[in-house]
Amino acid sequence: MTDTITQAAPIVPSFNDEGTDRKLAIICSKGSLDMAYPGLILGNAALGEGVEVHLFFTFWGFDMINKKTMGDLKFTPLGNTATHMPQGLGGIPGVTHMATSKLKKSLEELAIPTVPDFLEQIVASGGHLWACRLSADMNHLTAADLYDDVEGIISAADFIELTEGAQLLFI
Repeated sequence: MTDTITQAAPIVPSFNDEGTDRKLAIICSKGSLDMAYPGLILGNAALGEGVEVHLFFTFWGFDMINKKTMGDLKFTPLGNTATHMPQGLGGIPGVTHMATSKLKKSLEELAIPTVPDFLEQIVASGGHLWACRLSADMNHLTAADLYDDVEGIISAADFIELTEGAQLLFI
């Protein structure tokens, strides 16, 4: 007698249905140049697919929406093993400047927008930008200090309520 194993058909999600209520919530917690782009790229891609997108900026992610820092984010290879260079070199003066310049040049060659331009593009496409109340208070920042299209400074609980049922990404 032969044993047969019955396998269930794989579940294949359908993302092209008209009228879906897909929602994506991205928590941006890092403010370095290399960590700013994943959330922006994913948010932009989701908007292109008709997904409602909410970006929540918290802790060091505030550098992405702080008017004083958003246009001058840095990339440091120090502690970043993905740079494939000896870690001792990361602390040498000028290495962060060199790494930042190289990354910005690579992004520019690929026609990737700067962080402020990317935020503008996301908002123009219907995306929503939110600032974390706790992070704003910790850094003594107000709405006047933030990128003009940030819709509000809200609590984490408010963000959770606002994005109920959303896919969540923490970056």
